[in-house]
Amino acid sequence: MGLYILKTGQASLVTKGENGVEVMHLTIGPGSLLGVPAVVTKEPYTLSARACVGSEVDFVELSDFEEMMQAEPSLFPLVLAVLAAEVRAARIALTGIMTKLGNRPSRVSGHSFSR
Repeated sequence: MGLYILKTGQASLVTKGENGVEVMHLTIGPGSLLGVPAVVTKEPYTLSARACVGSEVDFVELSDFEEMMQAEPSLFPLVLAVLAAEVRAARIALTGIMTKLGNRPSRVSGHSFSR
């Protein structure tokens, strides 16, 4: 397990639903980090990626990623930004899906967050 860095070119990120049907397809560009949630949680990847012809991709082993995070705490905001962007993209995708279905998301818990 590890982290992928798209150095040049483009890649497609795909995730499929339980029925095997593609539910999300994103195109990413140079500088994108792939697999951040997986290396942070040490759980399997939830997206598949396919680099376009001519793209360059680097791989950082999990142990090297952990060492870098310990040695360079200034990387934490970058990792948090990547995670936040993924959450934002997932919310946008979910909103689009729910809109197409004509439904509104329901509250799962009774918790509310406000200032």
